[in-house]
Amino acid sequence: MAARKDRGGKLTVVLRLHGYWRSSTTYRVRIALALKRLDHEIIPVNLLAGEHRADAFRACNPFATVPVLEADGVVHAQSMAILEWLDERFPERRLLPAGIEDRFAARELAMALATELHAPLNLPVLQYLKLDLGHTQAEVDLWYWHWLERTLGGVEARLEQRGSGDFLFGAPGYFECVAVPQLYNARRNGFDLSAYPQLTRIDAACAELPEFALSHPDRQPDAV
Repeated sequence: MAARKDRGGKLTVVLRLHGYWRSSTTYRVRIALALKRLDHEIIPVNLLAGEHRADAFRACNPFATVPVLEADGVVHAQSMAILEWLDERFPERRLLPAGIEDRFAARELAMALATELHAPLNLPVLQYLKLDLGHTQAEVDLWYWHWLERTLGGVEARLEQRGSGDFLFGAPGYFECVAVPQLYNARRNGFDLSAYPQLTRIDAACAELPEFALSHPDRQPDAV
């Protein structure tokens, strides 16, 4: 897949996002692409049907995970690395702020959500707890809520220390790309967010923006 030229003769990159409509990691990248106003094609990958484990998919992504972002045929996996790549490859409308301490603050909070929550709360882990280890749905819910409370509490406290407004900084970026999908998942799994006013304020402000509305799982072509 080769780069093409727009009407002004400028080379553009052909982007294809392989992902699942309700995957929080795919959701992160959709938001980033929308914030950067990057046109892209959506290629659905049905996790429930096991399409991510198919040989053809593993051939391009040996992690057998979503999302995968193709850029002129070059495959990029792992959502947090993709966010960083997008900021380096398309520096306009940056996701990360300019100052080194501000960049650290965005990464600190986003990485807390991405590294401390995604691993214990992703679909394979929840299925293993229920199907292989025989836990009830109520027990799986308690597992889910335990890890959410542990990490969201720290993020909420840090936001309160910073005195953040509608967004971590002046506009949504790297942190919001990760936070909004995580809060979506928390609500979907019955977690009470009333104790997290900093996070829910940011989430509500993002919900008012068209980039986040268009990136919402319910608006995706493979949503059911």
